[in-house]
Amino acid sequence: MPTSEHTPSSSNRPELDDETYALAQELFRIVRAGEAERVVRLLEMGLPANLRDGKGDSLLMLASYHGHPELVQALLRHGGDPELVNDRGQTPLAAAAFKGDAEIARLLLEHGAQVDARMPDGKTALMFAAMFDRVEVLELLLAHGADPTLTDAGELDALAAARAMGAEAAAARLESAVR
Repeated sequence: MPTSEHTPSSSNRPELDDETYALAQELFRIVRAGEAERVVRLLEMGLPANLRDGKGDSLLMLASYHGHPELVQALLRHGGDPELVNDRGQTPLAAAAFKGDAEIARLLLEHGAQVDARMPDGKTALMFAAMFDRVEVLELLLAHGADPTLTDAGELDALAAARAMGAEAAAARLESAVR
């Protein structure tokens, strides 16, 4: 079977023609840019809210990572799955924790994101918030029941991860949480 530059050779999916590929690339660009009105119009026309790019990033993952709460809310309203992981096993909540976006993290949690969901290496959103000193997100996750004693594949919990990264404010907050 011939392959195109737009489709991995191991895929059983049909190949995309150049026009369709360009249209898909434009869609992912407008999501990353946060053009909520344009995306909402497409969702209302039947665009699947859980559409993914070539890296497995869903529209919700991209909107979460790039800090677009209005778009995150619209995608969630249209059935975007807050638990849909990308090809690296990352969740939108982990992306929001990494970026320190408490508003997006709150939206995801309110729509069913699992507070202690684990990445393939065992990390949780709380660990990302701790590592990068995202105290506001850390507080939100703890308030939603995040378990600070969970460990990743390297046997580090959120407090140890914060200390390893020099995230002093997160480490101080976690010290009080595990007492």
